[in-house]
Amino acid sequence: MDAKKRIVVNTLAQNIRSVLNVVLSFYSTRIVLKLLGDDYGLYTLVAGVVAMLGFVTNAMVVSTQRYLSFLNGKGETEGLRKVFSNSLMLQIAFGAAIVLLLVLFEPLIFTSVLHIPADRVIVARQVYFLMLVTLFFSFLVSPYRALFIARENIVYISVIDVLDGILKLALVIALYWVTFDRLVAYTCIMLFVMVFCYLAFLFYSLWKYPESCFFPKFRDCDFSVLRGMSNFAGWTVYSTACIVGRAQGMQVILNQFFALAVNKAYGVAIQVSGAIQFVAASLLNAMSPQIVKAEGCGDRGKMLSLAVSSCKFAFLLLALVVVPLTFEMPNVLHVWLGQVPEHSTTFARLLLLSALCDQLTIGLGTANQAIGRIRNYSLIINTTKLLTLPIAWMLFHYGFSIRAVMTGYLLIEALCMLMRIPFLQVTAGLSAAGFFRHVFWRVALPFCAMAAGCYSVSGLPPSFWRFMLSCVACVTFSLPVIWFFGLDQNERHAFLCMFRSKSVSTPNSDN
Repeated sequence: MDAKKRIVVNTLAQNIRSVLNVVLSFYSTRIVLKLLGDDYGLYTLVAGVVAMLGFVTNAMVVSTQRYLSFLNGKGETEGLRKVFSNSLMLQIAFGAAIVLLLVLFEPLIFTSVLHIPADRVIVARQVYFLMLVTLFFSFLVSPYRALFIARENIVYISVIDVLDGILKLALVIALYWVTFDRLVAYTCIMLFVMVFCYLAFLFYSLWKYPESCFFPKFRDCDFSVLRGMSNFAGWTVYSTACIVGRAQGMQVILNQFFALAVNKAYGVAIQVSGAIQFVAASLLNAMSPQIVKAEGCGDRGKMLSLAVSSCKFAFLLLALVVVPLTFEMPNVLHVWLGQVPEHSTTFARLLLLSALCDQLTIGLGTANQAIGRIRNYSLIINTTKLLTLPIAWMLFHYGFSIRAVMTGYLLIEALCMLMRIPFLQVTAGLSAAGFFRHVFWRVALPFCAMAAGCYSVSGLPPSFWRFMLSCVACVTFSLPVIWFFGLDQNERHAFLCMFRSKSVSTPNSDN
């Protein structure tokens, strides 16, 4: 299968996965909120502390995938085996070290950082240690997930992710019959599902890909590879730490100024934002290996072209979901949850708009990973995102509202989005004028058309059907505008050629 068709198939697989997982996740969350009540806020708070260091797993997926895709582009088969084995070695070491660190700091976290009602401290500690085991398995699964992305076998990843959602829903429904503490039972469910994902990726990769292994082979240990991957991973970890630390740091700040009910509202909004961002991530996951491969082949022009296109398409894909959701958020939350926690709408709307803003230059981050100049990018772009936390604390301290603080969150995201352009102009030769012309200019009118479509039905009585009509209007108003204004002539021609093709072969996970 050629590269363009592979991107389309992988993107479709990820989008189908995203839709199914959003439905499964939202229904699971509705049940969990009903059964746990304010304990859900306690779960998001305690799990958030663990997640503040669990970002290392995501960073290692990115790092391993970058090295595997780069070597794939160069055609170095032997190097793939060494990279995977050394990556697995790093993951086990990092996972053990971080879990040990969190165990040692557990007394400090529960006495000085978190404000938890006295009657729930014991349960919170049980949840904390169960989350640590879940965290370690997430480290173990990371190299295998990275291998599947590098091999562009996104279809299998999508299947496992859907099974993950189905399994979670089935086990969450079983909470109705649980006789012990339901918060502990829910955490056990999260652990069980993580182990299932690990085994699913492990067995298939051992069967399909010769470079994979169950345990790292010490004969493959290469200190030059370890040093290079550790350096790249270290800065990727820092970047992801800034992003996750900002999101989870807000939980801690909210806990300092408000009751657990506000943590619950923020947790709901994070759930909405995380589920919806799968839509844009689907395209980026499909294009990322191609971007890195192009750089590995020495084709900088193709690499930048793919990165710029991914920015435009990621924004438009996410906007088709975010715009109607932003208009209909109170209605959607009411249908989903029944009783909506106060401030959930404000949190969800502004988090979604922040995610949409980020998509405008998200592909430039992948381009930066492809060229490997990650240190300065991490220090300049992602450190800026952390400014959200001290600004939020200061605003809350002086009595500003939650809406004002979350608006500041959005503005800082917009600043970071713009900063990527001059950075890539210096490091990779990106044309800033060309980027504005190809991305900003071409998404402006489609975005306005989406907003106009949703506004045209906003006067109808709130209901589930109004939300569905809003989605239809958004698509109907925007698709012709995207075709004639959002796409250039070459992109329209490529789409027509792709869909006119009479024979689309079954996706092959091997290169």
